[in-house]
Amino acid sequence: MEKIRLGISACLLGQKVRYDGGHQLDRFLRDTLGKFVEYVPVCPEVETGLPIPREALRLVGEAQHPQLVFSKSGEDVTERMTVWASQRLAALEAEDLCGFVFKSRSPSSGMARVKVYDANGVPSHNGVGLFARLFMEHFPLLPVEEDGRLHDPRLRENFIEAIFTFRRWRDFLAGGPDAAGLVDFHARHKLLLMSHSVELARQMGRLTARAGQLPEAELVGDYQQLLLRTVRTPATPAKHCNVLQHALGYFKRQLSGDEKQEMLQLVEQYRHGSVPLAVPLTLLNHYVRKYQPPWLDEQVYLHPHPVELHLRGGL
Repeated sequence: MEKIRLGISACLLGQKVRYDGGHQLDRFLRDTLGKFVEYVPVCPEVETGLPIPREALRLVGEAQHPQLVFSKSGEDVTERMTVWASQRLAALEAEDLCGFVFKSRSPSSGMARVKVYDANGVPSHNGVGLFARLFMEHFPLLPVEEDGRLHDPRLRENFIEAIFTFRRWRDFLAGGPDAAGLVDFHARHKLLLMSHSVELARQMGRLTARAGQLPEAELVGDYQQLLLRTVRTPATPAKHCNVLQHALGYFKRQLSGDEKQEMLQLVEQYRHGSVPLAVPLTLLNHYVRKYQPPWLDEQVYLHPHPVELHLRGGL
């Protein structure tokens, strides 16, 4: 797999582009995830033409349609950034992005909970940065996150799983999508999809069952919509437990009663937060390597991203 192309707020890579001339380097993003990702850095404020250093910006007005202004002078740069953003977003369409990481709390790039000041100067935390909002409107299904939320192990796992899944989907499309290939793609991702949404996974299964009946363009387009909705739906311990128990059913003849009981105990310990997801998954992978059950050994769910990222240990 080629490196995943991922948009990112430039300050998170250590670029000194913030209003005070500083940066907000995130070492996990740059040094760990960066081994598998080719970043496309974006700084809306600098690329709009604002200097470094500069007066801080803030959002003012209604949360749904705020204005972007300088905090002291009050100069409004909303239209200036909106015009720039329309051109930048059009250029980003050609970058083959699989997602974007925004800078939290930024009036230009914050994805959620950004301060919006009312007429009396009182802030509420229900805004979205101007560029981030325009980006998400332009790319409504693309996986997005912000640096602060990525400190949460489950949110980090969900986001990284989503961008790797999207990369595999892009590779499938690049190889010349056809009905047979789509059926194979879905079969290999079935457990992964179930860990996000059983209902959406079933809808995708029903769609692939009609692979020979629908025009390929319609089939692939509808499947992509469902795929991106599914991977953006958060996986939870309850969903993971359902998948693990489902997978255990493929060892009915190979495992002894004690082995099955050991696995079920680990699943319950994970359900109650006593052990991370990696514990029952390690045992499941051991059984898969030992017995090589048909279909199960091809499931992306078992290895959805590189082990070097050290995910699932905190889930």
